[in-house]
Amino acid sequence: MTEYTDAVATLRRWADSGAVWRVLSRRAGHVVVALYDCSGGTEVDRIVSKDRALLRYLGNRTSSED
Repeated sequence: MTEYTDAVATLRRWADSGAVWRVLSRRAGHVVVALYDCSGGTEVDRIVSKDRALLRYLGNRTSSED
């Protein structure tokens, strides 16, 4: 797991490059997001965060495909 200082920017870049992210879990202001390769089949990394900006960005979405 990599430490990301700006998780929102990371997710935007990830999706802009054609790769996929998916929310694995949400609990009490805590989120785990998996980063997948462009095919969406292989997990490459994860973001684990309590960042409010990230939680707002995600909203109710479950993936970059929403």
